[in-house]
Amino acid sequence: MINTNVKYLKGVGPKRALKLNRLDIYTVEDLLNYFPTKYEDRRKISNIIDVENDIKVLLRVKILKPPTIRKVNKKMSIIKVIASDDTSYITITFFNQDFLFDKLILNQYFYLFGKCKRIGSNIEMINPDIENVNESVKSGRIMPIYALTNSLTNNELTKLIMQCMRDYSAYIENILPNEIIDKYNLLNKKDAIRYLHFPPDGKKYTLAKKTIAFEKLLVLEIGLLSIKSKLNLSGEGIVQTNTSLSDKLFSNLPFKLTNAQLRVVDEIKLDMQSNKPMNRLIQGDVGSGKTIVAIIAMLISVSSGYQASMMAPTEILAMQHYQTIKEYLDKSGISLKVEFLSGSTTKKKKTEILRMVKNNEIDILIGTHALIEKNVEFNNIGLAITDEQHRFGVRQRAMLSNKGKNPDILVMTATPIPRTLALMIYGDLDISIIDEMPPNRQQIITKVIKGNDKEEAYEFIKKRIYEGRQAYIVAPLIEESETMELDSASEIYEKLKNDYFKEFNLGLLHGKMTNKEKDEIMDKFYNGEINVLVSTTVIEVGVDVPNSVVMLILNAERFGLAQLHQLRGRVGRGQYQSFCILVNESKSKHSKARMQVLQDTNNGFLIAEEDLKIRGPGDFFGSRQHGVEKYNIENLIQDIKIVQNVQLLTKDLLTHNPSLIGEEYKALKDKILKLFDKENIVFN
Repeated sequence: MINTNVKYLKGVGPKRALKLNRLDIYTVEDLLNYFPTKYEDRRKISNIIDVENDIKVLLRVKILKPPTIRKVNKKMSIIKVIASDDTSYITITFFNQDFLFDKLILNQYFYLFGKCKRIGSNIEMINPDIENVNESVKSGRIMPIYALTNSLTNNELTKLIMQCMRDYSAYIENILPNEIIDKYNLLNKKDAIRYLHFPPDGKKYTLAKKTIAFEKLLVLEIGLLSIKSKLNLSGEGIVQTNTSLSDKLFSNLPFKLTNAQLRVVDEIKLDMQSNKPMNRLIQGDVGSGKTIVAIIAMLISVSSGYQASMMAPTEILAMQHYQTIKEYLDKSGISLKVEFLSGSTTKKKKTEILRMVKNNEIDILIGTHALIEKNVEFNNIGLAITDEQHRFGVRQRAMLSNKGKNPDILVMTATPIPRTLALMIYGDLDISIIDEMPPNRQQIITKVIKGNDKEEAYEFIKKRIYEGRQAYIVAPLIEESETMELDSASEIYEKLKNDYFKEFNLGLLHGKMTNKEKDEIMDKFYNGEINVLVSTTVIEVGVDVPNSVVMLILNAERFGLAQLHQLRGRVGRGQYQSFCILVNESKSKHSKARMQVLQDTNNGFLIAEEDLKIRGPGDFFGSRQHGVEKYNIENLIQDIKIVQNVQLLTKDLLTHNPSLIGEEYKALKDKILKLFDKENIVFN
């Protein structure tokens, strides 16, 4: 029953099911586990006379006069109605909601929820959420707010989840054994799901959050550590000891590696010389020099008689790696066959590459997800590297490693993560950290400004353009949203192109573009044909334009600190002093404290630790953190003790009951096997 397809739910059907599918909701279980991103407290009724501008409130009012409707044009209508409570009067205005006209009955009582505008003695509420008092389901309680897709409303999703809780909650089973639930003061799964969607109070919400986070983390940790156990037991790996090519590269480098880079290179060499498969993560800040370390590892593999590959999450980043590797090899006088493969590679070229890699005519293959397609057959792969590991799932990494016979695995990330969390997210990997920046690496000057100071930032960018430099402007959304008051890339692009920067060349870049369109824009920006690139976070990784010196981030409060630090790392890549300007639209002390961290330091590891103190590990388990596909723990963990307790429990379970034998562990074991590829788990 819990696996019922959502299209069979009452009121859904094929069209609405497709909207739900865009949110990765396919079954009742998916729907019940699609948790809110935030909540609105509608428990307290306010008096009209006490309302403040732009603060959401719940009002209980009586309609005093019949509503009026005015057609402004074919596309716009306006309904106005006067209402009151015991303290004052209010004008309610609805735009393009004609269906409400007959429902606004004289002398009837309604709940209104929304923001008020007070001008003198006049108080108005525009497009509030409205309910008849006698039919209310949302007022007087804490209401969930969900992340949505186009044309799917929060009301629709809320009603569907209410319906599922009513009709299917009896089929929700505990994943955790009762002894674990009791020992760690958790709720049963049914109550945890109910309270996360519709919390009656703060205490039950906190317990529900703790329960779901504990369960998800335990499943993740046991799965990852079981994979690691299997890797350690899976027989002999490849022994790679020839350093002739990497030594040649060393002798021709125009710079010295840092002590941190040398330490990590030594760790990699030891792994590659061992007969156990290497399974190592390189964690290093933006600009710390991970790429050269990866090139050294690939050269060891090739000189030892094997092929090497590197997979990156975007075509832009993959191509950048390809060009960087070619440049290093050419300057060092190393002649190898290096090729590039992506989804946009022509059919003719792809056929040729597939033939060559199968016949051992390619030494190093760089590319995107195209590398893990079934038709890519390596002759003798010895090293598989994935960059920006948080963009790939465990399964994708396994697919790359399965291209050979126990090849060495190296993964890289520029997202600094506190070690405790890194051990959790990358539980199947040994971790190397490059915690030292190359000498003479310039410091990026970071400044936090308020929303009404944006024009000054635009003027600052103009001055840099007149000096011959370029700039990025990042917005959190692609298109304007009715539900979220955020700057959008397309809206900002149009406004700036026709106003502040009309004398310059602007470009627009976002994730909905085709790879070809993205490449064309990035080529123009790299070649200086575009002065200002307006973009979404698609430029977060892999964009290296030395002439770009300003990174302006709009609605910076909407991003995690780790993500902001990544974006900041797109400037400061050349010889010119670079700047990062964060536009903070939030007035909260919490947001101000977070922005201050960015302003005070450029050290990604310090930023990660501070963010952990301020808001918990949400950034690291956010929607981008696909340690396991479709199993993120977004915004669920606020207490590091949960992580630590799960780690201790996992070690205890895998020591005393590694196969999770016993009826009480069956549901937990089934969940792990369902989440991970079964062949990657060591269970009997």
